[in-house]
Amino acid sequence: MAKSDLPVKKGEVVSLDIGGLTHNGEGVGRCRGLAVFVPGAVPGDAVLAEIVKQQKNYAVGRLLDIREKSGFRREPQCSLFGSCGGCRLQNMGYREQLRLKTALVRDSLSRLAGMGDAVVRDMMGMENPRHYRNKAHFQVEEQAGGFRLGFYGEGSHSLSAVFGGEQSRGCLLVDSDLNKTASKIEALLDRYGREKAGRGFFRHVILRKAYNTGEIMAVLVTRSGDWPGQEGFAEELARAGGRVVSLVRNINDGPPGAVLGKKSIILAGKGYVTDRLGELSFIISPASFYQVNPVQTLVLYRKALEYAGLKTPGDLTVVDAYSGVGTIALFMAGQARRVVALEVVPEAVEDARRNGEMNGIDNIEFHTGEVEKLLPSLAGRGLRPDVAVLDPPRKGCVPEVLQAVAEMGTPRVVYVSCHPGTLARDLSRLAALGYRVEEVQPVDMFPWTHHIENCVLLSKK
Repeated sequence: MAKSDLPVKKGEVVSLDIGGLTHNGEGVGRCRGLAVFVPGAVPGDAVLAEIVKQQKNYAVGRLLDIREKSGFRREPQCSLFGSCGGCRLQNMGYREQLRLKTALVRDSLSRLAGMGDAVVRDMMGMENPRHYRNKAHFQVEEQAGGFRLGFYGEGSHSLSAVFGGEQSRGCLLVDSDLNKTASKIEALLDRYGREKAGRGFFRHVILRKAYNTGEIMAVLVTRSGDWPGQEGFAEELARAGGRVVSLVRNINDGPPGAVLGKKSIILAGKGYVTDRLGELSFIISPASFYQVNPVQTLVLYRKALEYAGLKTPGDLTVVDAYSGVGTIALFMAGQARRVVALEVVPEAVEDARRNGEMNGIDNIEFHTGEVEKLLPSLAGRGLRPDVAVLDPPRKGCVPEVLQAVAEMGTPRVVYVSCHPGTLARDLSRLAALGYRVEEVQPVDMFPWTHHIENCVLLSKK
């Protein structure tokens, strides 16, 4: 279809009734049968929008005016809403967010996987859905007035400064103690960051808080070279109080992309923090994956443990693919005979082994390498697990992983996913390999954002 034949034209102003939400948190309306995505619009709004992009199957509109406000619309509490891009759903009520996210999961499974009859439970939300993030990643930018910490708007390198002015309390998603620590680091960079190897020397500040112990880790990502103010910075941050028990300088001279480099220097304290999750303790290093919402992580992992169907005393074997620092593996180990954990990041595997030792758990085997290589190899050597737990990154599982699960004849699969689209794709592939989706439980790990976490139980037909 030629662009001249499309229902709408670029630059055209159209009137839309917003009836739904995309997976990216944009409002969706229809004009002459074509879906139009409108960032900032809320289901139930009647809006005017200018068409800024047109494709064969959809168009994108720029919100010009809200002619009639949705009953779900709320005034955003953050002055950076619309520029930061971190919490796109802050302009609607929380309960409506949960309802819409559940609907998006059902739509993905129906439209992308042909599983319209799958049992999808209502999303499990939070009682207090603010300041929940135990990890924050700030960009660092040197401006005329000093250093600023903030977030880049999506698809841009325009910094939204998080501290100062109306933003004195920091990000509404980030733990309050981490906001205070970030604000202090920003002030200390103004004092100790002037003398360094050149502009752009400071790249990122990454903060982690161990929710149940209160320990805080600060990681400053810099380029290589001398930093004369390094010791003064470390000493004053330590004197500032709070619970910063680990200050690390990470060296990264690479291009934009990977945030952390391979070399780290401990400037103060230790190189990790220790947290508790349920009855278990975990060591977390700078590069280790650890869920960012500690309250909902416990909800999610308890659901995964329920779906695994383990009994005490344990007599079943579990494979935990993409095991990170061993959180799910350790949760399963208490009710399993044997757990085989697979993870590609060596530092995470090292943490996982220490976590097992610290918790007195000795029935986990840790393997380092790519899951798509490890799992088929283990299958070829006779591994036949009773349960496979898959917790991949956003891109989901490669076909070799799913094929190996099926070839091992694994009767029960628990799939933990942070992306409904790749989840639907992988569930469709598992269905073709002889698996049936028994139940899907969405868990709201990321309130006020468009991100969705799911825990799925599958069984071999």
